[in-house]
Amino acid sequence: MVETRHTSDVTLLVNGHAFRLRLDNRATLLDVLREQLDLVGAKKGCDHGQCGACTVLLDGRRVVSCLIFAASADGSEVTTVEGLSAGDGLHPVQEAFIRHDALQCGFCTPGQICSAVGLTPAETRSLADVREAMSGNICRCGAYVNIAAAVYETASAS
Repeated sequence: MVETRHTSDVTLLVNGHAFRLRLDNRATLLDVLREQLDLVGAKKGCDHGQCGACTVLLDGRRVVSCLIFAASADGSEVTTVEGLSAGDGLHPVQEAFIRHDALQCGFCTPGQICSAVGLTPAETRSLADVREAMSGNICRCGAYVNIAAAVYETASAS
């Protein structure tokens, strides 16, 4: 017999696809994305919401998925780095990261890219604004200068 007292039936729209899941109420969105949906772009870095490696978009807003209970995202639209590209083409932010060599080891890159995509126009008015808005995403390789340049270039082009 399956214990249902601590589970919820949840529907998540992830990267344009609907998933109906029975989840432990304690499961984080990050763990569900990685372990049940095999979407491994978002990384488990600190598991405390401090590094940003797990950043995804939840209903268009950037969130650290290690701090979100998946059950609380029922009915929400989740976009991971895997869902940003359109067909064979990359998202403009992904292209800018390549142009600016803004990905070194690559561990933080998916979270950085999702965070950048979720920035508002007010957060991209200047390079200083971009640096401040992206400060929740840690890059242990120190690619901050290139990351900020890539994000600012993309924001300026739109």
